Amino acid sequence: MRDQKTGRPVLLDCDPGIDDALAIFMALASDELKVEAITTVAGNVPVEHTARNALQLVELAGFDVEVAAGASDPLYSKKKTAESVHGKNGIGDIILNPPKGALSCRTARELIYQKALEQAGDLEIIATGPLTNLASALMIYPDLRNLISHIWLMGGSAYSGNRTPAAEFNIYADPHAASIVFESGIPLTMCGLDVTNKALIFKEDIERLAGYDSDVAKKSAEMLTWYLGFYNSFGFKGLAMHDPFTVAAAIDPTLIETKHLFVDVETVGEFTRGQTVVDLLNVSGKKPNVQVALELDNTRFLSLFEKLMRFYG
Repeated sequence: MRDQKTGRPVLLDCDPGIDDALAIFMALASDELKVEAITTVAGNVPVEHTARNALQLVELAGFDVEVAAGASDPLYSKKKTAESVHGKNGIGDIILNPPKGALSCRTARELIYQKALEQAGDLEIIATGPLTNLASALMIYPDLRNLISHIWLMGGSAYSGNRTPAAEFNIYADPHAASIVFESGIPLTMCGLDVTNKALIFKEDIERLAGYDSDVAKKSAEMLTWYLGFYNSFGFKGLAMHDPFTVAAAIDPTLIETKHLFVDVETVGEFTRGQTVVDLLNVSGKKPNVQVALELDNTRFLSLFEKLMRFYG
């Protein structure tokens, strides 16, 4: 097993997912972060797949990190998944070795709370899936809001959606959970579609990754090739690295330009359910609660991505 890093303590809350898989590899490889645990939620695929995927991905990377399964359904709505984007198993139908280890005996929300207690207010959350686990933990453990130093969120958008014209998938999948998290008072940076849709890699980048001398890189290239096929089917030449970019922003916040704005979440709208309503002009007069990422440096992001993937050999 590889030694864990000694960087800032983080917990990854995710729904692997091809781009979640790359985000996990990046976080584990970074000197800036120490991954204390990984919790999984239903999102891209059902939670039994996301939990197994996370365990397999951690083992492929050669690390020993506690992985806990979390919520199988949203708080108050019907489950939404995205197999058409990520494959039936969530990772482009790529086959990984069966896991040797077992999932944690703790639930995701228990693990989030216990890791937050252990880190005494220093724990950061990188959330790249629906926010059901984090919201339910906040509901059960009211003091948790004072024990998390920052949330780095892949979700939402200031302008448009990708699941509906108004809503990004992670927020749409559980808008009530997102509303709880956005209202929690925890410092939050939102890496929404405004930046992640511009965090692009292309076929030649994937081919270069496939040439790296590691199983992590080769499997990543296989997953990304599958993912690129989905994007190509809609006429796009490149693919958006939503979750990997969010990890990159947590590693190096200078990759993004943000504005401190008030953001609310629409939970019941007929056409706008799941929309992150970003008050760009401060017309509400409400106190800003989110650092909203609006610009990025894609060249530096790709350089960081390649550096972290080369960690594996």
